[in-house]
Amino acid sequence: MPSPKARNSAVRGSGSVPSPGGGNGRNEFISLNRTPPHLLQRQGSDPVSARLRASESPNRRRGSGSSTSSTGGQQLPEEDCMKLNPSFIEIALSSLLAIDLWLSKRLGVCACEDSSWGSVRPLMKLIEISGHGIPWLAGAAYCLYKSDSIAGQEVMLNLLMALVLDLVLVGVVKAVVRRRRPAHNQMDMFATFSVDRYSFPSGHATRAAMCARFLLAHLVLAAPLRVLVLLWASFVGFSRVLLGRHNVTDVAFGFFMGYWQYNLVEMLWLSPLMFQSMIGQLD
Repeated sequence: MPSPKARNSAVRGSGSVPSPGGGNGRNEFISLNRTPPHLLQRQGSDPVSARLRASESPNRRRGSGSSTSSTGGQQLPEEDCMKLNPSFIEIALSSLLAIDLWLSKRLGVCACEDSSWGSVRPLMKLIEISGHGIPWLAGAAYCLYKSDSIAGQEVMLNLLMALVLDLVLVGVVKAVVRRRRPAHNQMDMFATFSVDRYSFPSGHATRAAMCARFLLAHLVLAAPLRVLVLLWASFVGFSRVLLGRHNVTDVAFGFFMGYWQYNLVEMLWLSPLMFQSMIGQLD
């Protein structure tokens, strides 16, 4: 009678498994071609299968993702898509805005008394007052009242009309754009109004450019005085940045707007005949 050890070795060598009944001595053999179910589940983690999944078409995966998001109702809004794919114009404007803010902060050397050029702040505020609208309106009205000649009254009347037009146009643009003043600005300006809390464009810059063109065109001035008028207009605009009132682009656009405002004043110019008819109606 063979020993149990010899019987187990014989079973391993033949590759057979004794039947649970063991009554008739028949053996059931496991087929080598049949794969168990638990091995089929592990084939998904095979390196070959992983490479096959990684080699799928990106367009196919993108299409499946978009279909899933569309069916699930989780599509990205249009604003987010624009932010993810900014255009060249948006990038250029963002870069220009960043440079404008950085340069304006660096040039605001008179923004407060503790600044690097704080001792020059009183002089800058004096230049600021010289470009304010109230002194110009009061001066034009006084000269119109004191003028004896028709030509002088005509010039002063059109200057007064130009100043009022400047206030209206600048106020409208400021109310539409609503750009805040620089953070380092101190709200200690002379005679401010509701729209003066906005900075774009610079009203002082528009007024300086328009009045400079007006004076150079309609007043007989010597060459040194003409140079002084140009220097005054430049200093008024530059003082807005030094005092921290405006950004650089506010002043630059203000000069541009004031330059073209004078062309509008020339189009609306009141002739001597119109002026005399207005004076006659007032009398």
